[in-house]
Amino acid sequence: MQPTASAADHCPKTATATVFRPGGIPLTDWRENLEFDGRGTLWVSHLTKNRVEGYAPDGTLRTTVPVNGPGGIRRGPDGRMYVNYGVSPLARDAGIVRFDPASDRPRPEKAVTGTRGINGLAIDDAGNFYLTRELATGILKIRPDGTRDEEWTRKAAVFGTNGLALEGDHLYASVITDLRSSIVRVPLDDPSHHTTVARLSPNPLKAKVLDDLTVLDNGDVVVASFARGELIRVDPATGGSCTLAAGLHMPTSVRAARGFGPDGDLFVTEASGRIVRVRIG
Repeated sequence: MQPTASAADHCPKTATATVFRPGGIPLTDWRENLEFDGRGTLWVSHLTKNRVEGYAPDGTLRTTVPVNGPGGIRRGPDGRMYVNYGVSPLARDAGIVRFDPASDRPRPEKAVTGTRGINGLAIDDAGNFYLTRELATGILKIRPDGTRDEEWTRKAAVFGTNGLALEGDHLYASVITDLRSSIVRVPLDDPSHHTTVARLSPNPLKAKVLDDLTVLDNGDVVVASFARGELIRVDPATGGSCTLAAGLHMPTSVRAARGFGPDGDLFVTEASGRIVRVRIG
């Protein structure tokens, strides 16, 4: 079944969804996260195949990079790709690896080790890492040299975060364990003053199970609802929201295209294994 476009009574602008890459058996073909390198390649974390995949704009698989249990993936300020590894409760080790996306045969090297229980990833312009932990309190901050900023982490006292997205001097995080489906905003220079900008499930029985999220050029946040198969657009200034696209199959991450075809297109990974392109009308 193809993803459906958002209904006219949802977001004012329609969204058309098409399959960029088909999936396999749901959950066993789990694609967890994605990022663009700005050089014409889309990098995707394939959780169950223990690899990161590099795709061309026409959908061709260009290369793969071996990574054990890959999760959040982001482009660093140095142009290299950084990937959380060991994203599994059974993993003996977890942390961050990096590789050069311009290499003919990218090879991962460990940048951070000893950080079990992690999921999402964000990197600021100074090279600091931010990692979510679904079963712990505090968004984890790690400095570029690999040391932990324990004070910052203690102040960013939000339990059960999953997705992360940076926008200026703020960090947005989705809270997957919150039945109210909350999105929080954390000031980078004062994390103790984190605030909730939206609660997307007034009825806890209809929790959306929020996964990864991204920020559009106009400042709106788009978050993936794993349980409801939706992309939800949120205005952080008002907390208002609307359904941008529906009919997805357990979406895990969403990112805006960067140097990869038309600007403004959104790409989505799913636990079904599919990669979906969403074009906003």
